[in-house]
Amino acid sequence: MSNRRAPPGLDPTDRALWEEITKSIKPLRTRRTQVTPAEPASGAGREETPRPKLPLVRSTAPTSAPPLTKLHRRDRTRVARGHIEIDGRLDLHGMTLERARHRLETFLASAQNRGASLVLVITGKGGTAGERGALRREVPHWLSLSQFRTLVIGFEEAAPRHGGGGALYVRVRRTRR
Repeated sequence: MSNRRAPPGLDPTDRALWEEITKSIKPLRTRRTQVTPAEPASGAGREETPRPKLPLVRSTAPTSAPPLTKLHRRDRTRVARGHIEIDGRLDLHGMTLERARHRLETFLASAQNRGASLVLVITGKGGTAGERGALRREVPHWLSLSQFRTLVIGFEEAAPRHGGGGALYVRVRRTRR
């Protein structure tokens, strides 16, 4: 039997339908409810071992990071044409991966505190003969990590006039006040 009460006045057919439907519904919020062991089937003749009552524990798992989104096509075009200003630029050329990651995090936190909404991160095209440079490969990976999700809404490759494949437009998440 479901833990949801059927509306009063249902005939047996509707009540059975109600029970079937409510079995498949998952609540939006979990409630603290008393777990009762299932009743043994009548006439089964076999003994069932009682299930131990487990303490109810609230999940302390961190909430998942918000998903990343791309710039809307219209906004990307407006940025590429210079109609939307870029609020800051960070050039990571020549930095080690460790230094670049620290600098990127510091820059994005500063941009967020300033109220910036769009910044340009220049990684450089790097590499030789078709290889991708380390920064060009790693920066998008870093921006996808949960620690950066509190700072970043999304990112994508910049337009050619802003560096193309060697740069990224990064949308900065606003702080809640």
